[in-house]
Amino acid sequence: MIHQLVSLKHLYDRIVALVERLLDRWFLGLAARFVFAAVLLPYYWNSAMTKFDGFLSISDSAYYQIALPAVDAAGGDVSAVARFPWGLMVIFGTYGETILPILVVLGLFTRIAATGMIGFILVQSLTDILVHKVDAATIGALFDRFPDSVILDQRLLWIFPLLYLAVKGAGFLSLDKILCTLWTRRFA
Repeated sequence: MIHQLVSLKHLYDRIVALVERLLDRWFLGLAARFVFAAVLLPYYWNSAMTKFDGFLSISDSAYYQIALPAVDAAGGDVSAVARFPWGLMVIFGTYGETILPILVVLGLFTRIAATGMIGFILVQSLTDILVHKVDAATIGALFDRFPDSVILDQRLLWIFPLLYLAVKGAGFLSLDKILCTLWTRRFA
């Protein structure tokens, strides 16, 4: 009986190791990027497009969305907003919201882009809480019986696939892998 259990355990270990190798090689990175593309890419792309006036020209709307306290302090005159730190924050926020999601989906510089998106989501959440003063129900609470708060619950779930990508990378089916292969062939 013990011999059979040990044999069953060895079989289980071999199957799990095979599945982990196969999934870790290509599926999980691709799945994390697919989830991000399906759920968050349209959200971030739409949000980013509200911050541009024409091609690569940042609109006044970006200042109202990102640097509202500075715009209010300037009497609503965006041109009077200090370039440092507010203008810099608007520029980095707007271009980050545009470029980082595309890099994540393509699997290009994935670890850096995913880490940047995690930081972006954290700053976005803090901005919603501290600047836009969202209510307690919107902020929510962790470990409560309500899984639908916009900030703590949803954004924690947003961060998880990005955390996987930041730690493990985009996987076998990505531009990172293609570039790595080309680099290795060229300089090996």
